[in-house]
Amino acid sequence: MTTNRFVHMANQVAAFFDAYPEAEAVEAVVAHIRQFWDPRMRNALVAQLNTGGEGLSPLALSAARRLDASRAPRTDRA
Repeated sequence: MTTNRFVHMANQVAAFFDAYPEAEAVEAVVAHIRQFWDPRMRNALVAQLNTGGEGLSPLALSAARRLDASRAPRTDRA
């Protein structure tokens, strides 16, 4: 799949949840992507984010940021 396809798909998911309150919408998009997207697809979305997120809607961009943040290794573990 091409980057444009991932962007299009992320924007479609975000459009579905756009009527939700913002925080709920972001979490719903993240949950959908975690549940239904292959890890390679999620990695491609985060890679798109890390190159500027061009083409992502504001909601899809927020969800991609949330996905990226949740992938970061935790440093507060004992």
